[in-house]
Amino acid sequence: MAATLTEEIAAAAARLVVEEGMEYGPAKRKAARVLGRHSVRAAEMPGNEAVEDEVRAYLQLFCADTQPAELRALRELAARWMERLAPLRPHLAGAVWRGTATRLSDVHLQLYCDDPKQAEIFLLDQRVPYDVGSRPGPRGQSIDVLTVADTGRERGAPVGVHLSVLDLDDLRGALKPDARGQTNCGDLAALRRMLAAA
Repeated sequence: MAATLTEEIAAAAARLVVEEGMEYGPAKRKAARVLGRHSVRAAEMPGNEAVEDEVRAYLQLFCADTQPAELRALRELAARWMERLAPLRPHLAGAVWRGTATRLSDVHLQLYCDDPKQAEIFLLDQRVPYDVGSRPGPRGQSIDVLTVADTGRERGAPVGVHLSVLDLDDLRGALKPDARGQTNCGDLAALRRMLAAA
């Protein structure tokens, strides 16, 4: 049975995520172009869950001998940053949390702060250099993303650690499980349980 365009885009996007370290959105758009489709209807684009399923299949098929160690190293790095940022209520998100990270992945932490400037003040006090960006937040408003570069002892190259600064009230919604029973993020205790179980 021939794969649908949606399935082809999901599989091509998964390869880009694993081999080039791309985020899901850009990977889906590039995958459509690679497949010769420069305009794809929204209904034909795969959802992130479909891409994640393809990423997991790709990792199992082509990276089973290296990816678990790469994931563990990134989770250990995330745990160190979470310990350091403990006053800001850090929660791990993204591929490192979901278990699909590779050596090309960055670490994504969500900080739940009482004051939107609390994270920047904390980093300044700790003398941690950072860059400021933004992305859409959970309520549609723009939120700050502070990016620091970890020296990356585990992989020999700097690791981007992206700190999304969220309101404390956003934490409640972030911990709700999705249709598969997985949460989009987890705290340090949950991460330590993952590390102990691996």
